Amino acid sequence: MNEAKTVTAEVKTRGQLTIPKKIREKSHIDEGSIVSILPVGDSLIITPKKLGLDEARRELRRLLKSSGFSADDLVADLDSERDNFFRETYGKNKKI
Repeated sequence: MNEAKTVTAEVKTRGQLTIPKKIREKSHIDEGSIVSILPVGDSLIITPKKLGLDEARRELRRLLKSSGFSADDLVADLDSERDNFFRETYGKNKKI
């Protein structure tokens, strides 16, 4: 079992808390990651939250709605995005 070290951090005025870099790296918590916070007595348990399939679908619907794109718009742009990515990655003169 890993030895637990106590780490202190300051809560900022808007409730923001910075998780130290070593802990973020070890826990694979990157910018934009979602975490679960579970209050247990006078303590908090903070764990990385993995996006489940249903949650991913809801998030995708929310993003599409807020951006004004439809699923058809998204699919229609895939071919040109793939072509652009291929050219950027492998060069303009390369062919599949």
